Amino acid sequence: MHDLVTQSIWTPAHQAIENDEVRELARLLDSGADPNEICGNMTLLAHAVDYEADTAIQGDCEMEVTFTAVLLAFGADPALAAEGGKSAIKMAEMYPHPSAIKLIQRFV
Repeated sequence: MHDLVTQSIWTPAHQAIENDEVRELARLLDSGADPNEICGNMTLLAHAVDYEADTAIQGDCEMEVTFTAVLLAFGADPALAAEGGKSAIKMAEMYPHPSAIKLIQRFV
């Protein structure tokens, strides 16, 4: 029998978002993770907005801004976009994610 090893396509900070682990994300950022990190053509901030909006839509619940707020508090650049990707504000406008739009606009 072969052991299958699965590897995440995400960095630890991006994986924390995917796993809905805001405390882990804050710990990683506090330990020096780059709040403007890009992985898979998404900045951490755009990934946070995407995750928050998509999770709310799929769960038919209110959109939160917890990950977005943590990343902005740690200095994430709201205007930064990955090559071929969207900035966080563009991602928020696309869904739309009104709470994220309002919060991000305070940091632009």
